Order: sequence, then structure tokens, then C-alpha cells
Amino acid sequence: MKSFKGLTWDHPRGKDALIAFAKLISRERDEFELQWDVQSLEGFESAPIAKLCEAYDILIIDHPHLGEACAHNCLQPWDNFLTPEQQQSLDEKTVGPSLPSYVMNDQLWALPLDAATQVAVQKPHLLKNAPDTWEDVLALAQTDGRVALSWAGPHAFLSFLSICAAFDIGFGLHPAQMVQNRDGAISVLDLLAKLDKYQPEATRQLNPIGLLEYMTNHDDVIYCPLVYGYVNYAQLDARERLSFLNAPKGPSGFRGSTIGGTGIALSANCTPSPQLIKHLIDMLNGVSQHTLIPENNGQPSLRSAWKDDSINQASGDFYKNTLDTIDTAYVRPRFNGYIQFQSEASQLLRANLQAQLPSSSILKNLEELYVFHKDLNPTQNTAPHPAKGN
Repeated sequence: MKSFKGLTWDHPRGKDALIAFAKLISRERDEFELQWDVQSLEGFESAPIAKLCEAYDILIIDHPHLGEACAHNCLQPWDNFLTPEQQQSLDEKTVGPSLPSYVMNDQLWALPLDAATQVAVQKPHLLKNAPDTWEDVLALAQTDGRVALSWAGPHAFLSFLSICAAFDIGFGLHPAQMVQNRDGAISVLDLLAKLDKYQPEATRQLNPIGLLEYMTNHDDVIYCPLVYGYVNYAQLDARERLSFLNAPKGPSGFRGSTIGGTGIALSANCTPSPQLIKHLIDMLNGVSQHTLIPENNGQPSLRSAWKDDSINQASGDFYKNTLDTIDTAYVRPRFNGYIQFQSEASQLLRANLQAQLPSSSILKNLEELYVFHKDLNPTQNTAPHPAKGN
């Protein structure tokens, strides 16, 4: 009997549905077994994927790792198992740029299992009318003060990316230039500098999970404009349910956000059986996405599940209230070395804002860091993807 090992991330959303689905495997009928191990959210975001592929057959990955993965030839494409027509159908059925985010060099490297993007979150019993624009967000921070940013790890830079998208800055569209609209990027940094002054010290070092846990248990943060959505904190049986909303609008009315989510990838060292391939693909069928995944703390990627009334009723309309944002979400650059750039850019952004450097100087520092990493890996990039409708 063949045995396979998979690696996911250590949160109910990341592991429970995978483990539940693996329990449905029949050793007698399917002739294989599948064991899931877990790593921290920080490992999921930053651990070298080539190293992980040496130890695992299947990995739940974040799409920005694709540049590194392709450079090291450590994954095998799903084109070996899915026809172009099947891939197109899956793209049409999933929300936002979920599937395109895993396409690189004209090949599909992961199946979009879980869909997520940066959205707004509030404590509904303490904030009745959430901000709708970034101007509103700043006004709430200045008048109330209980506004936090998702600021730890890579998330400071990811928040910058999302606001750049809302302000139509044009990030990463040219290999040698970080932004097309430098004046607009300076305005975004001005906004972040103002918001950073109101952040509670207790939340500065928290990843998205920690921030949402903090909001659940404390009242000194009632709103965050951008954090990766976790349906677990919106479910009706949550200790104190949070409400998730579309990200704030920029000046042109566009809701900027940077897509996240997770994909199922196969290590290049894996020799998958037909039964394993069917098992993994079945996690994206309608039955799994509408029942097994949401019933086991997961977050589906199918549009039909995001619009399902019963799934939304159980989650305070988490999906319906954020669908517009994910459908227009931005796909990060995926060049080899982007993960390191993302981490270093976040550290730079936090330190420069704390030092109260002028926004023009902060932008110059970010641009120099971007060009440095791009010069090391000049051939790989990503292109913007068209927004999807409801």
C-alpha cells in the first residue's frame, strides 16, 4: 500500500477539513493512505518551499512561493492531470483570481482549495457603521482610536500593496520599477503613517490569527481595515462573533486587496497514484466545497459555496459581505526571491514609519530593495488578472 505525506498550516481552517477528508480514504478500495503534518502560519508564509518538498509529497502553499518553486523545479504541474478545459472550468467556478494566482510559465502548479483575501473586520456590537472609504478609516482612527492594522510579519507590506491597489498605483507592472504612480504611492505612505500612530502596541506583533483572536477577546480594537479573512471568527458559535466586510474604497471607488488563500501542490519527488489524484481533485467538487470543508472549519474556493445561503447564515454573511473584494483582488509578484523581499519590505516599512521618515524617503528605500531583488531574479514576474463578476 502506498503512503503519502502532506504538509499544511496549523490552524483549524488549514488542517481540519484535510484531516476529515483523509479519513474517508478506504485502505481496501483506494490502496493508499495519507498523513497530514502541520507547520506554523509563519512557516507557511516564509519557509523555503524547495526544502519542504524534499520531505513531503503534497504541500498546501501560498502562491508567492511559485517563483522559488519553479526556479528549483521542486513541484510538478497539475497540467499532467487536468486538461486545459478542466482548468478553465475550475477557474470559472472559483472566486476572484484564485486559480490564476497558481499559474506561472503557462502551467498550473496548485489547485485553489481555499480562497481568502484581505478584507475589513469589525466588532459589530461596538461599531455600527463601519468605514466605507480610506478617508472614513482615517476619520475613525482620529476620533475613536480603536483601529488596528495587520502589521506583523509580511503583512505590513501586504497592507501597503492592498492600499496601492485601491489607489490605482500600478505595483510591479514593470520589471525595473516598483510603482508606476510615485505620487500616489507617497500618498499611500502618508496615510499609513497617520494610521500607524493610532495602533495599539498590543497588536503590532500579531499575525492575522493573533489579531483576530485579540479582537475577539478585547475591546480596545473595534476595527481593522485589512486583514486576511478567517471565517472561523465569524461563525455563530464563535466566542464573540466578528463581522467581516469589503475592504475600504480608494478615491476611484475601487476596493483594493491582496489575494491569499491556499493551493494543493504536488512535490516533484511524489509519484502520485491515480487514487491520490482523484482524492485531491475531489476536494474541489461541489459536495466537498459546500459540506465537508465548511463543516470542518475550512474556507471554500467555489463561487457557489460563497453565495450559498446556508453557509452564509452560519457565518454572519462572511462570504457574501466580502465577495466583491476577492473578485477584484490583486495577485502579488511571484519572482524567485519575492518571499524574502516581502519580509524585508515589511521590516523596512515598520522601521521607517516608526522613525518618522518622510514618505518620499520610505518609497525610495522600498524601491531600492525591490530593484535589488528583481535584479537577482530578472525573468519571473506576474501580470494583473481581470476582475470577476458576481
